[in-house]
Amino acid sequence: MAIMSCVSDAARIGAGTILSALVAAGLIAGSASAQTYGFATLPPGTLNHTTASAIAKVMKEKGGMNFLVQPTAGDTVILPMVNRGEAEVGIANAVELHNAFAGEGPGGKLSDLRILVTAQPLKTAFWVRKVAPMQTIADLKGKRVVMGYSAMRVIDTLTLAMLATGGLTANDVKPVLVPNVIRGADDFVSGAADMYFFAFGAPKVREVDVTVGGSRVLDIDEKGMPAARKVSKWGYLTGAAPGPIFVGVTKPMKVYTFDNVIFTNVKVKDEIVYKFLDTMEKNKPELVTVQPVLRAFSAKDGYKQYEVPYHPGALKYFKERNYQPQALD
Repeated sequence: MAIMSCVSDAARIGAGTILSALVAAGLIAGSASAQTYGFATLPPGTLNHTTASAIAKVMKEKGGMNFLVQPTAGDTVILPMVNRGEAEVGIANAVELHNAFAGEGPGGKLSDLRILVTAQPLKTAFWVRKVAPMQTIADLKGKRVVMGYSAMRVIDTLTLAMLATGGLTANDVKPVLVPNVIRGADDFVSGAADMYFFAFGAPKVREVDVTVGGSRVLDIDEKGMPAARKVSKWGYLTGAAPGPIFVGVTKPMKVYTFDNVIFTNVKVKDEIVYKFLDTMEKNKPELVTVQPVLRAFSAKDGYKQYEVPYHPGALKYFKERNYQPQALD
């Protein structure tokens, strides 16, 4: 899934692009023969960065494959990188991936993207300060809400979907424009926003909770999901209960969820994709040690009925184990 400014975000994008080019040219950490591959992900502090780091560690230690984690400012950078082959693997949410493949994202139609597997359901929420009067998403009316997400455009769509569950639109709140979720969290900490959006399990969520003296998740109204699905059809609700991962959850509740997907490029060799999946499935305990949310990972359950094609190497892996595509929740 570290306080950053727009300038630092831009620098990270530039550094990531240069690093990708060097890796592709074989100037860093060897060449393709040494099995060095790029893994594009979000900035440090995000759930996806921790997930990519956990997978890269296991790939190297258990699979003999050297994956270089390449942090970027957001999904709008990650998806084109993988589509162009500047990184062999990426991780992003299912909404962003489908938009990119269909040509509905800012990068145009990214037709070389292929799904590898679903990593885990991405449980998210709106957080406010523990002492704030707001209790539900509907209570955000007239409040300062982080929006925009210029480097993560789909997050803006998901924010609007979540607001819709409370009967709200962008016109009912005071938008605080941010490039990505990290900046949104930082603006919340600084007092520039009344809430922030993030995924459970990300280190940033715990950091914010400690910094502001306690945070709390806003309740979401299940009756508002039909309105939310008019904004984004990929979201659904799953349960959350008080526990180490669910910072700010004070009682059993429903939270807004969509899938986090690992994807690749159609030109990546089948054997690399096959080995990637095999290594993940055989070494799940090691993955969970670094990233607890990967407890939800299952190659069998991660083979879902999406509209983006799967990579042939993944299909071969699933077929050999008689895994069938699962319907979306």
